[in-house]
Amino acid sequence: METPRWRIAADSETVERDLSRLVLTLVELVRQLVERQCVRRMDGGNLSDEQVEVLGVTLMRLEDAMTELCERFGLSPEDLNLDLGPLGTLLPTD
Repeated sequence: METPRWRIAADSETVERDLSRLVLTLVELVRQLVERQCVRRMDGGNLSDEQVEVLGVTLMRLEDAMTELCERFGLSPEDLNLDLGPLGTLLPTD
């Protein structure tokens, strides 16, 4: 007797949106981690004023790029915060 195969019924729009959501969620997670590390370095006082300025501008540009990508794919920031069940949400809600 042959084992039944599992089939996923998915249309291309749903797959594209879900994949976009997953990729943007990962990018947002990394962006937030980088931002926190930059803030720690700035607070540590071992960066020049010029380095602090460059980091600040870079972080603002990254945030703007994420906003644009979310708009392009019809996603809100809340859509990127995956629910991990008993662990809570993936992204901090601060």
